Amino acid sequence: MITQTVRRAAWPIGAALAGVAIFVLLQVTKPKPAPNIEPPRPTSVEVVPSIRTTSRPTVVAYGEVRPGVRTELVAQVGGRITSVSPAFIEGGAFAPDEVLLKIEDTDYLAAVDEREARVAAAKVDLEQALADADVARKQLAGQKDPSPLALKKPQVARAQAALKAAQTALSLAQTNLERTRVSLPFAGRVQRQSADLGQYVGPGKVLGTVFGTDVAEVRLALTDSQLASLGIPIGFSGEGENALSVTLSAVIGGDVHYWRGQLTRLDAAIDPGTRSVYGTVRVEDPYGSGAGEGMPLAVGLYVDAEIEGRPIIDAVQIMAEGLRAGDEVFVLDGEGLLDVRKVEVVHRNRSTVLLSSGVEAGDLIIVSAIRNPVRGMRLQAMDSAGIAERTTPTTPPKDNGA
Repeated sequence: MITQTVRRAAWPIGAALAGVAIFVLLQVTKPKPAPNIEPPRPTSVEVVPSIRTTSRPTVVAYGEVRPGVRTELVAQVGGRITSVSPAFIEGGAFAPDEVLLKIEDTDYLAAVDEREARVAAAKVDLEQALADADVARKQLAGQKDPSPLALKKPQVARAQAALKAAQTALSLAQTNLERTRVSLPFAGRVQRQSADLGQYVGPGKVLGTVFGTDVAEVRLALTDSQLASLGIPIGFSGEGENALSVTLSAVIGGDVHYWRGQLTRLDAAIDPGTRSVYGTVRVEDPYGSGAGEGMPLAVGLYVDAEIEGRPIIDAVQIMAEGLRAGDEVFVLDGEGLLDVRKVEVVHRNRSTVLLSSGVEAGDLIIVSAIRNPVRGMRLQAMDSAGIAERTTPTTPPKDNGA
């Protein structure tokens, strides 16, 4: 009985041991696969060949339009405002010497009349003194060395001084009378009105703010690299042929408008806050003949300024995406390996970079991103259809202010 029980328990154990033995035998005798000796696949990158070119780069900067002249209109005499020109309103245009305001002139007319009377009396006194001096000279003709007082010379001098003082007072009274008619010696626009009809104003009262429309100016912040592209020094000043041509543009009412100006000067100092140098662009008659396509170059407008730089001869041009941090360029060499080169940048803008050294024409410049780049890593150029179209322009697009 016991023997049968042992036999029944031994069968499953024996079957399990046999299975394990068969599995081990199969693992030991199975064929081993051949080792994989295929090298890792190279990283695919996009490349654009560099080209040699001669171009005149365009530097782009940004600024706000401001008037050549902005001033506060101030009363020089006191009185009640009796007349206001229709042009003296915010946005109003006025001509040179046009009367914008009139101040009550009754007191000033009376002062002029009084001073004229004093001048007339002083003239009579001078004539009397001259006549007395003539009589005295004749009476004392036989005397030796008569005194100046006897010859009436001090009396004549006093009468002449009194006449000059009276004439000076008359001139001041006439000037004050003219100041009751407030005008400016230039054409302009009213920016702010601070006084109106019937208001009493005293000397020094601000009547409004005006600006001239003969010339508009745009202040541009230029970096050191932009100055190098323009080829002008700090403190530059030029008019006419020496000035640099500038095209200003802005979007107004959904349309792009353009104006022509000239970069006439650079500041002689570097701004300590931005470490840049400010240049001034002048536009003549911005509300008249200088208005682009009939659109005035309005004060306060923000504009883009495109300045033609100096010609750059025999430089190597690459795509902007090819320039890496630290002025380095990744090049795919003839063996399909990554080569990292240090370059010298002459000019850069949004889409292209001009180099003077570090890269030769025809080098394959890597413009796509590479994760963990290592010099000598194996790369593979992707099919870049349309490379010719991307590398043929001879004039780089607009600068981005870098």
